[in-house]
Amino acid sequence: FNTKQDLFSFESTRQSSEKLPYTGRPISGQDAFFISNIGNGPSVAFGVADGVGGWDASGIDSADFSHALCRNLATNAKENTEEQRLGARDLLSQAFTDVVADESIVGGGSTACVAVGNSTGHLQVANLGDSGFAQFRLNAVHYDSNPQTHAFNTPFQLSIIPPKILARSRVFGSMPLRDFPRDASVTSHVVRHGDVLVFATDGVWDNLSPNELLQIVSRYMTGFQAWQGSDRGTTVGKELAALTIQGGIPKEKENTLQTMLAVAITGEAKAASQNDRRDGPFAKEVQKFYPHEDFHGGKVDDICVVVAVVVDASESGA
Repeated sequence: FNTKQDLFSFESTRQSSEKLPYTGRPISGQDAFFISNIGNGPSVAFGVADGVGGWDASGIDSADFSHALCRNLATNAKENTEEQRLGARDLLSQAFTDVVADESIVGGGSTACVAVGNSTGHLQVANLGDSGFAQFRLNAVHYDSNPQTHAFNTPFQLSIIPPKILARSRVFGSMPLRDFPRDASVTSHVVRHGDVLVFATDGVWDNLSPNELLQIVSRYMTGFQAWQGSDRGTTVGKELAALTIQGGIPKEKENTLQTMLAVAITGEAKAASQNDRRDGPFAKEVQKFYPHEDFHGGKVDDICVVVAVVVDASESGA
């Protein structure tokens, strides 16, 4: 993990109104992400996707699928001219349709967790598979999503099934998994000034619980006084808005609060995945369903994290 090349910062109120060119996918394996304004307005769309590694056995790299999906999500969000009508599932559906129509993608599959948020504080999330998100508010876990799985370690997934694989499966009486955007779980949320949203692939959720993520988030939010303790309990610090602007934290790369949080979560998830003495959420699930496996430790996987810190201009004095 190299913070000099594996970081991307985004400020919804400071991006150019011109469409940003797509310059190539990040070095993130089968995991992918996107962030974009919706049209030229202040609303934003963002999320993560995780190419399903099981397609490797068929000689197909699902990274092509997940990265194309996120590229389409970003492009379609930016080109949207009716932001009030754009839902998270609609955005995912159009992006998936575009992937299916892309002749360069011969097959593969991906999970996806896609959000659409507007300036009134409303957030809609479409989650399909075992990527997911959590909402943290004033030193507490306010919400964490549930994974969608067909069976243990078998997530819902968008997919393209090549004709040869489809024909072979029919001969043997089985079918590869194929879910659709309509199968995504759609939830609506209200966000507040000072909330922290963490969207991540299962490289995080298999190794860190929501409460462990809260410990990381709280450490940085309180350390920079973005959350402060008082007689009224935990409150939002007055300097929150300044900390979220590039240069708000005096470092070369991790120079915003949200970037610091993303780097910290990624680092902790990676360390946990390589720790064979600490049982993470995935290990505990294996022990529950397959006790004879004697599985312990973390689960090494690609890791992708998107962190958003909610700032209300009327609360921050901006």
